[in-house]
Order: sequence, then C-alpha cells, then structure tokens
Amino acid sequence: MIALVVAACDLLPAHDQPPNPTPAAAPQPEPTKAPEPPKVVEAPPKETPLEPKLDPKTGTTPEVPTVTPDGRIEDERNTIGVFQAAAPATVFVTQKQTVIDRFSMKEFEVPAGAGTGFVWDAEGHVVTNCHVALRDCQKRIKAENLSVTLYDQKSYDATLVGFDPFHDIAVLKIAADTKTLVPIRRPDNGYKLEVGQKTIAIGNPFGLDHTLTVGVISALGREVKGIGDVTIRGMVQTDAAINPGNSGGPLLDSRGQLIGMNTMIFSTSGSAAGIGFAVPVNTIDRVVPQIITTGAPERVGIGITYIEDERILRKLGVEGVLVGTVASGSPAAKAGLRPATEGAAGLTLDVIVGIDDKRIKSFDDLYGALEERAEGDVVKVSVQRLPENKVETVEVTLMKLATR
Repeated sequence: MIALVVAACDLLPAHDQPPNPTPAAAPQPEPTKAPEPPKVVEAPPKETPLEPKLDPKTGTTPEVPTVTPDGRIEDERNTIGVFQAAAPATVFVTQKQTVIDRFSMKEFEVPAGAGTGFVWDAEGHVVTNCHVALRDCQKRIKAENLSVTLYDQKSYDATLVGFDPFHDIAVLKIAADTKTLVPIRRPDNGYKLEVGQKTIAIGNPFGLDHTLTVGVISALGREVKGIGDVTIRGMVQTDAAINPGNSGGPLLDSRGQLIGMNTMIFSTSGSAAGIGFAVPVNTIDRVVPQIITTGAPERVGIGITYIEDERILRKLGVEGVLVGTVASGSPAAKAGLRPATEGAAGLTLDVIVGIDDKRIKSFDDLYGALEERAEGDVVKVSVQRLPENKVETVEVTLMKLATR
C-alpha cells in the first residue's frame, strides 16, 4: 500500500504542482585547498666510530669468540693437522760441490743448491725434482754430492737412483734407520681432484725449512713446458705460495694426501705470484716405481731418431717430426719408414704428421702422443712422403726404448 502512494505522488498532473517553484540553487565552487608543505628529507645518521674496547683482565683488545673449544676455527685445525702429519715426511735436499782454497790448497764442500723432497717408502727412497737433484737436468749433468736432511735435523748422504727429465722427477736413496723414515701418504687409485679443493704446500723456501703455505687448486690439466724441454701434461695449478726452495716438496689435500710435487712458478720477479704448478700424483705414481726398479723411466717408441733442424721443414712448408735414422729391425723399419737420404734426385724424407687421431707438429707432440702407451701397443702413424708429397698411414707396434 505504501508503494502505491508513492507512485501516485510521482504521477501528479502539472497544474496541480505549486506555482512558481523556487529555482534550484547554482552549484558552489569547491573551496581551494591550501598547498601541502614540502617534505623534509632527513639526512642519514652519521656513522658512529668504533668504540675501542679493552679486555679488563689483560688490558688488550678483547678475545673474539670461536666455534671450537680450543680457540681455532675448523679450517685452522685441519691445516695444523695436515702439517703435523706430513711435515715428518718432508725433507731438505742439498747439492754440494768441492772447491779448493787457492791459498791453503785445501778442499772444502760448499752448498751448490737446495730444494725439498719427500720420503717415498721405508727403504729410504726420497722423491724430488730433477732440477733439484742434478746440477743440470736438461744436459743430464749429475751433482757432485747430495745430502738429505730429515725432520729430526739429521743429515744423510744420498745417492741418485735415477731421474726423468721429461717429468722433472728424480729419486734419491739414503741409508737411514727405518724408524726415522715417515713415507708420504698417497691417495687410492681413482682419486679425482677438483678445482677449488684446498691445497697445502710444505717446503724449504730460501732455506727456511718446513714452511707451510695454503691455497686452492686453481686449475687442472695445465700443459707447461718443463725443464726437459717437453711439455709436462696434466699439471696441477695452485695459488699456494711456492718460492725458490719449494721445488720438489709435496702438495697436499685436506686429508694430508700427496696430490702433486711442487715444481715451478709463473712469475716475472722470480718469487711467488699466486701461479704455481705441481707434477700430478698419478704421473709420480707411474714414473717413480719405474725409476726405483730399473733406474730410469720406461718409454716406448717406434725405433727412429729425428732431425731437430726445423729450417728444413719450414723450407718444405711441412709441420711434423722429420725422421733422421731408422733402426734396423725396428717397428718403424718393418712398417716401411725411410731414413732421410740425399741422392742425385734430391732429398728423400719421411715426416711423421699424425699418431692415431692426433696431429703431430713437433717432437713434443710425438712424445705426448706416446707418453702413456705401453710396449706392444699398436698405433697408426701418418707419414708425409717427400718428394712424392703424399700422406700414408701405417700400423706400428711400439717397442720399449733404452732410457739410461
């Protein structure tokens, strides 16, 4: 009912509306707003300088809390543990030479060089670098006298068992009591290194015995030209400080295991620059037993000598290993390789340009291609014949070479 009333009022006729209705008021403008005051940006609070603190008991700077009861962080404890375990296996190697006093005409032994090494076994074998143990490793000139100083500071005369200039490895032997010899710990077969692993180097830089430096593995598989004028492959790069006198010392992991032998540095000043190289443990494990057994590393080849004069190959526009002579009855001879000869028709040359799928441009390449091969292995040798200027591939069975 109410709804109907409302509707009726809405439909009231026009003449029934009140006369002269009052006009609607004009809309008024909105009042103007006052502008907001500018925001005040507060200046950042000034840094309060560190307030010096003193330990009331000692009168010194306060002790910083650590994570272990003995006051050392875990990494420090590990480093200390590795040093305490491996330092007794690290030795000081000294070369000596005899000089004559011109006035008294007496002979004296004086140090001629020094480096580091490590005990290999309980029989007294010590491993070090070839350039530490020899007067001139590249020319194979031996030192007059060698001595090894153990961790207990006792020195022993050492004899040279053998050496491998191509890997910068030498093995010495001392007649020390077995009880005083602590062989270095080596990892199990199949142990793999990783970039970023902790490295610990122990050595005698500048004659300061049993100095420890710490770093990481910076890179693996480096190829570095060694003292024997061939490339040492698989080198471990580390940023642990290696200085003159560290050569031949152990490079260790966080378990105190040997992972390499510190050998050389890359530096413009001659001192540590954070780029050091170590012969990898797998190479040491392969070469050292060979030297101990036979006095020399085992090496395989095909029974040739090569001509080192690169000018001949440059003139011919060929890269490879130029065959000089071919041993009678050797695998190379059986495969038909020819020695370099000169006749009325000119030069007859064979140039080795490949081993299996590896391109050979130098003797260094040839050595690297055969380095880990064994006697009796069969390889495919690619030979460029001159003057025919054609490449032939022949199969050759590798033979053991005399290396002493």
